[in-house]
This record gives sequence, C-alpha cells and structure tokens, in this order.
Amino acid sequence: MNRDTSRDLYDRALDSLPGGVNSSVRAAPVPYPTFVRSGEDGHVVDADGNRYVDWVMGLGPLLLGHSLPDRVTSAIQSRTADGPMFGMPTELEVEHAEFVTRHVPSVEMVRFVNSGTEATVSAVRLARGYTGREKVVVMESGYHGAQESTLVEGQGEPSSPGIPASFAEHTLPVPFNDPEAAHEVFEEHGDDIAAVLVEPVLANKGIVEPEPGYHETLRDLADDHGALLVWDEVITGFRVGGLQCAQGKYGFDPDLTTFGKIIGGGFPVGAIGGKTEIMNEFTPSGDVFQAGTFSGHPVTMAAGLETLRYAAEEDVYDHVNGLGDQLRSGLEDVVEDQAPQYSVVGTDSLFKVVFTRDGERPRNGGDVGDASVERWNRVFRPQMQDRGIMLSQNQFESQFVAAGHTEEDVERTIEAYADAL
Repeated sequence: MNRDTSRDLYDRALDSLPGGVNSSVRAAPVPYPTFVRSGEDGHVVDADGNRYVDWVMGLGPLLLGHSLPDRVTSAIQSRTADGPMFGMPTELEVEHAEFVTRHVPSVEMVRFVNSGTEATVSAVRLARGYTGREKVVVMESGYHGAQESTLVEGQGEPSSPGIPASFAEHTLPVPFNDPEAAHEVFEEHGDDIAAVLVEPVLANKGIVEPEPGYHETLRDLADDHGALLVWDEVITGFRVGGLQCAQGKYGFDPDLTTFGKIIGGGFPVGAIGGKTEIMNEFTPSGDVFQAGTFSGHPVTMAAGLETLRYAAEEDVYDHVNGLGDQLRSGLEDVVEDQAPQYSVVGTDSLFKVVFTRDGERPRNGGDVGDASVERWNRVFRPQMQDRGIMLSQNQFESQFVAAGHTEEDVERTIEAYADAL
C-alpha cells in the first residue's frame, strides 16, 4: 500500500506544527500518521487514494458516518447561508437544549460550550462554586480532557509539565471499579470534596465497563458527604444508551453531566447539563463565571440537533448497536480460536480487542495499561491498515460504529482481524 503522500505531508507538517499535528493522539501511529482526503459512509480515503473501512469515526462524533443524510446537510447549509455566527442568541440554541432536556433523564438545563474539555473544566468550576469546596475525586486512567484539574496521576502528581503541583493537590485519583478506594478517599477528605467526576464507561482507556454496584457506591458517597456526582458523557453521550445516554442505560441520575462529540453532529461542541438549582449558579443567573464567543454556534446547533432528530426517527441506534453486537460476537470467536489471552470489550456501538495477557476483561485502566500495548500499536494496527481497516490510533482509544457502516464492513473487518492475529 503506497502511503508516500501521507509521509511527505507529515514531513512538511513537522516544520510548522508541533509534532506535526494539532492533537497529540493523531501522531501516535508509527512511523507517521495517515492524512485523510475524504470520507464516505463508513469509509475514508487517504491522501494517496487508499480506501479503508473506518472505525475511528472522528474519535466518536460521527454517529451517522461520513455521508450525512440530506436533511442534516440541508440544515447545516441553510444555517451557514444565514451568516457564520452572531454573538447573540438564536432559536436553535433553545431548540437543541429542549431536545436534550426532553431525552436525558437527569438534565433540566444545558449550557453549550465548544469542546468536551471546556465542558469538564466548566463542570468542575461549577461544582466547586456550588459546594464551596475545592477537591475533586477522579478515576485513575479516566479522561476528562486537557485540563489542569484532571491531568493528575496516582498520588496526586501532575501528569503533564505546566500543571502546578498546587492544582494537583486538589485532585484525588482512585481506581475505577474499586469501591474500597472510593470509601477511603471520602473517609479522609469527605468534607472537602466538591464532586466525583467519572465516565460511566472508561472509554478512553480500552473500554472498561462498570462492575455491578460501583456507580451506586459513588452515588451514595457523594450524597452522604454533600458532594456532586458528575458523569462525563463526552464519549458515551447519545451513543451508549441511545437518546437517554449511558445514564439511561444504567438507570442513574447524576447531578451534572458533560457532553461533546455527537451532540454537535461532527462540529466543535461541548455542553454541561444538570439540575436547575445547580445550573443556575452559572453567570448570569448566578456567580460562577462561564462564557464563550463561539458557545451555541448556530452551525453546530443545526448539525447537532438535526443529527439527534434523525437518529430518533430513523432507527439509527438499532442499526449501530446491532452491528456492534455482530462485531463483538465475531471477534470473540476469532480471539477464542487464535488468541485466547486477549479480550473483546465494548457495549452498544463501541468495540475493541485489548491485548490482555490472561484473557480476563480489564477492571480498570491499569489492567489495560498492563496489556501488550506496544504490540497492538506497532505490530497489529499497521497490519490492519495494510488490510484496508482503519482502527483508532492506539490501544487505548475506543472504536465506533456509525450508521454508514454495513454488515459487509463488519464481515470484512472480522476477516482482517482473523488474518492479522
């Protein structure tokens, strides 16, 4: 497979972009990333004209695939023709917020922002302002965007240069699916904890599902100590659990929820949703400052709202979840026969094969980190790409099914896994 154009573009990019990319994960494939020229349905075409079945799907935002239905395209084009943006409210912001509050069980009010990172930054600030406390409990290996309050490793150490140690002191990491650790951190710091920030499914670390009772433990601890429970649904929102999101699937009622990706229909977006009493603490109704020039951007609102309306009316979730079931079932057969030490993980339209060493499904991010990460990244993924299958950039990132995928794409992918493994 000729990829000379991608190589040459990366060579050029290294002179003008740090690391040759605008987001770190994009540089992860070795020896250089694939530059994409176009997308169609469940496929992408790279800069050299090679065509792949695409399971990256923009790292999650593309629920419908690369070819948008006419009604979604028309909504986007119509809004673009009216003017790029105004710095003033539009009716679309209200309609989109009403759709979200109508379908997501815990959400009574919404504040739109511009990225998942901005959503979690604002949610943490809101939780601190509402409770008058400073500390935040997070899950080790959970991901909540590129923000100072959550880029913290075990023992409260910053995970990146540039983050003051004084910031990390207020972040308390605990292992996912470890109720004893959660109890311990609340016993020690309960009166100072503003919020527990958790993904319902660890979806940026190989896909780790919650064990029975774990989220109930976090809910009870937050309630008992006057802290807020914040669910980060940037990845799972409007993908796991359909229109009710993961909180509908698992039957939970968080105080705040962060969104991104699908809620913007493929355009830059983030959102914070939650209870009216808490959300009204945002300015201008309250004192917790939050603002953004591009928040509620009319083109993004049109894309996100029409995407969700289409998904609601056209059985999108039945399609993508059905293909997800077929993928995981087929991959389980392949793994059982050829690599029983590996694990097939995922739910709904998320899937992944994690190169575990003992066949046990990972319980937390540490288990995924202990898997054969470099084998997946450096040996397996390039083989899949040579076979025309585009997987996520590393073993940690989720892979996503979209409405543009077909059963033929699934069958071809399973065959490629069997060949590469």
